[in-house]
Amino acid sequence: MRSILVTGGNGGLGLGIGRYFLEKDPEARVWLGVRSRRGRAEALAAEFDGRCRLVDLEVTSREAWETAVSTIVEADGRLDVLVNNAGMHRDALLATMDDESWDSVISSNLDSVFLGCRAVIRPMMGNRFGRIINVASLSAVLPPAGQTNYAAAKAGVVALSQTLAKEVGRAGITVNAVLPGYIETEALSHMDEEAAKRAKAGIPMRRFGKPEEVAAAVFFLACQDAGYVTGSAVKIDGGIF
Repeated sequence: MRSILVTGGNGGLGLGIGRYFLEKDPEARVWLGVRSRRGRAEALAAEFDGRCRLVDLEVTSREAWETAVSTIVEADGRLDVLVNNAGMHRDALLATMDDESWDSVISSNLDSVFLGCRAVIRPMMGNRFGRIINVASLSAVLPPAGQTNYAAAKAGVVALSQTLAKEVGRAGITVNAVLPGYIETEALSHMDEEAAKRAKAGIPMRRFGKPEEVAAAVFFLACQDAGYVTGSAVKIDGGIF
């Protein structure tokens, strides 16, 4: 049985990734890393009783990472795949951005990836196998105004992934990043109809993506056959350049 940890497990993208693994790989056990808000994650765990479990994980805490990884390895004997998906926005123009908005976004989007990667490297090295997929954002390479904090964090995720791939490749561990564009999750819930129409007009496919379309790319990067794909940054954006 493959053991898979998906952080941000109660959000739309995290749930979509978790469900995709559960439906496509009957040998997978998915652990959803969650904080206090966990209703939808609990529903998915109940639907796939035994094959989907929740684990408490505050992704900005070193201690929480160590406890979560120990819990998974103790239960499954291994941890094969880490999907660093947790993150948050606090958009503002830099001139008016307060310190807390900068610090919290860097911490939740970049520090969390550092802590997660570091926590899983040792057990993966012990098994001479591992797949790490870090969810960055199209903002890492096409940053919009008002996202200096978020864009900087996600660009850091891409660079971290590429550097780590070089460090752990000989141990049978791959590290890749995916860069979603506009995806139909709660992150787009603030958009009114006109804003959504303008955004779609800038996408060659003229639509937003679905969580399962991101999940499909993550699933491939996590599979055995993707063993020679590492250090990549895969855009999933409907063709935005």
